[in-house]
Amino acid sequence: MALRMMDLGKSARFGIGLGAAVAAVAVTAGCSSSASNDAGSSASSSSAASAVAEPSAPAAAAPVAATAGGYIDLDAYEADKASLAGNNVVLFFNASWCPTCREANSNFEASKASFPNGLTIVNVDYDSNTDLRKQYGVTTQHTFVAVDPDGEQLKKWTGSDTIAQVEARI
Repeated sequence: MALRMMDLGKSARFGIGLGAAVAAVAVTAGCSSSASNDAGSSASSSSAASAVAEPSAPAAAAPVAATAGGYIDLDAYEADKASLAGNNVVLFFNASWCPTCREANSNFEASKASFPNGLTIVNVDYDSNTDLRKQYGVTTQHTFVAVDPDGEQLKKWTGSDTIAQVEARI
């Protein structure tokens, strides 16, 4: 017990000593040549200050304009993801044997000409895309996954049948 307390005391003293050293370096680094009376130290602190460059802020990426919306298949999406970077992209995991999936698919197909700009729904076959299902944690057909330009999941839900319902969820 006494040994543990002594070790703790050493650690505490080391932490305080280390903290004081860090503080001294921080104060010294912030000094300018006008704050020093010693010509030798002002020259060295000026050169040290000029050697440390301020990191520049990263340039903000220009927003990507939304393109015409649509209902496309997975192959078309994967071939040209970059062109959809400004769109809301929603993956629609569906199966041909699923009645509600067929209804939604029919609605999306019938509305291809009137898809709103900036919305792209990607038709993903539930049965044949098991890796993609695993990637997004999709466990049932008729699942929608909104993704960002890098393919990262933003939102997931089930059950939308119309474009308006999809838009309301994203």
